Amino acid sequence: MADSAIEKVMTAFEEFKSTNDAALAELKKKGVNDPIVTEKLGKIEATLASFEDANQKATAALLEAKKAAEEEKKHVDELEEKLNRLSLVGAGSADKVAERKAAVNKWARAVVDAGIRGLSSLPGEQRKSIEEAEAEYKAMSVGNDTTGGYLAPMEYVREIIKGVTEISPVRSLVRVRSTASKAIQIPKRTGQFAAQWVAEQGTRSETDGLRYGMWEIPTHELYALIDISEQNLEDSAFDMESEIRGEAAEQFSLAEGTAVVTGNGVGKPEGWMSASGVGETNSGSATTIADADGQANGLLTLKHAIETAYTRNAAWALNRTTLGSVRRLKDAQKNYIWMPGIALGKPNTIDGDPYVEVPDMPSEGAGTYPIAYGDFAKAYTLVDRIQMSMLRDPYTQATSGNIRFLFRRRLGGQVVLAEAIRKLKCAA
Repeated sequence: MADSAIEKVMTAFEEFKSTNDAALAELKKKGVNDPIVTEKLGKIEATLASFEDANQKATAALLEAKKAAEEEKKHVDELEEKLNRLSLVGAGSADKVAERKAAVNKWARAVVDAGIRGLSSLPGEQRKSIEEAEAEYKAMSVGNDTTGGYLAPMEYVREIIKGVTEISPVRSLVRVRSTASKAIQIPKRTGQFAAQWVAEQGTRSETDGLRYGMWEIPTHELYALIDISEQNLEDSAFDMESEIRGEAAEQFSLAEGTAVVTGNGVGKPEGWMSASGVGETNSGSATTIADADGQANGLLTLKHAIETAYTRNAAWALNRTTLGSVRRLKDAQKNYIWMPGIALGKPNTIDGDPYVEVPDMPSEGAGTYPIAYGDFAKAYTLVDRIQMSMLRDPYTQATSGNIRFLFRRRLGGQVVLAEAIRKLKCAA
């Protein structure tokens, strides 16, 4: 089955390239597209699009693995730092230090195995190692000194991300945290010192300037209120309460996705398309993502405008309509920038980077921003306060023969590092 899918995708892609090249040549020669060629191209694109659902699942898994690896590296660094501190102050014998290092190595192996096989598939000893490391991590003391205490990161609950990734595609891109408070605070570097050159016996003065502050993300509330007759609940052939719950979950997910992309931050999360400080690059055409020559120069300029440090875990965000346009784009060497990855067991890519279909991203048009690119996990933080809860109220609407269902959820989110992402504007 897998070999058959690979063959279908690769065959369709080769046909797509040859047909699209023929369509471009026809357009250049006659000024109009051949309807037969256009129809054929549409059918091929439909074939490629039919594999996108599987590709998006593979992309989500890849992005989650990258985010997990970043978090694991932080845990390892923190434990090693604590080991070093204990060693420096003489807090234990050499045997205890060796034992501690062995525990760290054991934990690291368990984390790697968890990423490959899943936490639930680990032996009890490895699960215990991870649980003990997490308990110690939570117990680390956190000071309040602005010169360093703010660097202790908040708790990160991975289970929440896994539970809702398939519902909301933006969650596979951004960093998700949970909180038991009305808001969270994230460390923010507000100033840096500059290294200075000095002669062999020159005077060395303090290189002041390193400062830290806090970035606060408040949570907001979503709700849905549905009245349904008691007889409908009693007589329906379906479990209407379960149906209503499913509808509420879907609508909350839609509202969350829209807010994360375009929210204005007033009573709702701030979207990455609305946040100030997010840079932009012109496509080179007033109404499309292609430049004046029909190539992807604007798109590639956008990619290379991001600092190198953010490209390691970078991804594209765009809707399915825009993706269809991207498939037709070429670079300056006449190579298509969209490539299928199924033959290599990897997600499809745009110029080598994975992409996530985000329905709330706008389509091409004058002055619109149809594509965003960068390390969204560093740029955006989504905060879960209360997962969806349901109140079944049989009293307040009893005289009308109705039962009221009240659903609510609390979450927040905003861009915390604008320089890590950039958006493409349809403009000459």
